[in-house]
Amino acid sequence: MIHAGLEQYIFVSALMFALGFFGVLLRKNTLVIYMCLELMLVASTLALVAFSRFNGTMDGNVFVFFILTIAAAEVAVGLAIIVALFRQRHTVQVEELNHLKN
Repeated sequence: MIHAGLEQYIFVSALMFALGFFGVLLRKNTLVIYMCLELMLVASTLALVAFSRFNGTMDGNVFVFFILTIAAAEVAVGLAIIVALFRQRHTVQVEELNHLKN
C-alpha cells in the first residue's frame, strides 16, 4: 500500500484551490461560481486536515468541523440569494446581474 505524504496532500489542495479560483474568475454562471467557491473551501479544509495529521494533533480536525458547519449555513444563504436573484431577473448569468439597482 502506498502512503501519501504531506507534500501530496498539499499539492492536491493547492490544485483544487487553483481550480476553484480560476473557476470563480472565468465563469459567468452564478451557480458554477458558487460551486467553485465551495471547492476552494474544501481545498482549505483538506490542507488543514493534512497539516493536523502531519503534526499529530487534532487541532486541524476541530477547525474543519467548524468550517463545515459554517459552510452548511453558507450554502443555505447563498442558494437563497441566487434563487431570489433568479426570481427577480430571470437569469443566473453574472454579466446580466450587474444592474441590481431598481
